[in-house]
Amino acid sequence: MIPRYKVRYNGLSFAAPHCGSCTSDGSEDRCCDGALIRKSPKNSREIGNNDSMSAQRYCMPDPSSALTDEIIMRQIDRGSRVIDLGCGDARLLAMLRDMHKCSVLGIELNHEEMLAAIARGVPIIQADLDRGLPEVPDGAFDFAVLSQTLQEVHRPKGVLVEMLRIARHALVVVPNFAHWRVRLQVIRQGRAPVTEALPYQWYNTPNLHFMSMYDFRDLADSLGVRIVKELPIIKGRAVDRAWAANLRADSALYVLEGSDD
Repeated sequence: MIPRYKVRYNGLSFAAPHCGSCTSDGSEDRCCDGALIRKSPKNSREIGNNDSMSAQRYCMPDPSSALTDEIIMRQIDRGSRVIDLGCGDARLLAMLRDMHKCSVLGIELNHEEMLAAIARGVPIIQADLDRGLPEVPDGAFDFAVLSQTLQEVHRPKGVLVEMLRIARHALVVVPNFAHWRVRLQVIRQGRAPVTEALPYQWYNTPNLHFMSMYDFRDLADSLGVRIVKELPIIKGRAVDRAWAANLRADSALYVLEGSDD
């Protein structure tokens, strides 16, 4: 049985799984429930950068940069209740708390990232997004954030539905694998592209799903989810109503609402 502990947020108490007996073999961690946690590579040897062709591949800008955080923060009202799914070290949540006076809560699976979030003083629950968030009540938040994580989960549809169950608005940032340089690289070299933030080969990448902006729109439509705002991110800037966005954007931010709103 997974040990659990109490997390208090805004007057609510959640029973959250606690990974107090994680194990590691140096390259990957396993939670006490057996779930695999990926660790970032420490050097180029670990990610197979010895291949000379890797250096010629198109590298999309780091999606976890401060610029992406700023774009997300502009969409969130001061004093809002915010939950970040896959929050990492809770850098974004700490800024929302300190600069926007938001009430914040993080969800993270990686044990080391979770400890970093706790060090920032951010309340956090350790959980696997693919298993849902039954501990979190309906409508407990104003905004749910999912930044550069949707392509890594096994059940993207289920995660989006869960986001809009627990929050009135969902902010989702996804990479755009239809960028023109990615397309050109595949045509010219016939090889899978890599990014600076996720510098993995095709056989050990955390990306399980590859989507374009068009694909995400289709997913939202299939779920009956309304896209309130679509912001293509081009060279680190959010460009509203950009021309040929599906060709030019490295990633995109979507503001979503459920069909009942």
